[in-house]
Amino acid sequence: MTQVRFATVQDLFEAYPTARHEVGPADASLPSMDFLRATVGRRDWPSAVSFCAYLLPRRVAVAWGCRALRQMVDRFEPSADRAIRFAEAWVHEPDESHRSKALAAGNANDYNAPTTWLALAAGFSGGSVVPPEYDPVEAKPEQTAKAVRAAILIALCGLARDSRDQIMTACLEDGIQLARGEPRSSR
Repeated sequence: MTQVRFATVQDLFEAYPTARHEVGPADASLPSMDFLRATVGRRDWPSAVSFCAYLLPRRVAVAWGCRALRQMVDRFEPSADRAIRFAEAWVHEPDESHRSKALAAGNANDYNAPTTWLALAAGFSGGSVVPPEYDPVEAKPEQTAKAVRAAILIALCGLARDSRDQIMTACLEDGIQLARGEPRSSR
């Protein structure tokens, strides 16, 4: 079994101070996986999504966000489909070319669309976040997690009440498997 990236909630909060505000009240001494499972059990979707987005390494967080959005949204508009495909391309081949294409797609799309934030999440994974004609500006370490969080929380708002808990539980169980380094289960 693979070791979880941050053993405790406190370890995650120390690595990403901004997570404390986004996750909300938490017993920092709890093991990370116990806290995540508890938030899922309480159906505290904002806290669970936030914690999972920070818990996962950048590339895995973007992959999780893409998988979650594909569970949450039946069909994407063409520009949204293009944005998620750029994010997925970066996940499969995380080189500078794919990262900069995802960043450009994210910057060109509607900031109210969850797929825009996934493209930005990939774009914020490293390297400069400004056009090449400017002096480089590096993304902050938490920007990928923040963008994945935004994508999933925006999509959450569009879920029907009667299916919200089932879909979100499935999405977060996938995130828990990824955090543990377990292979994706077939659904």
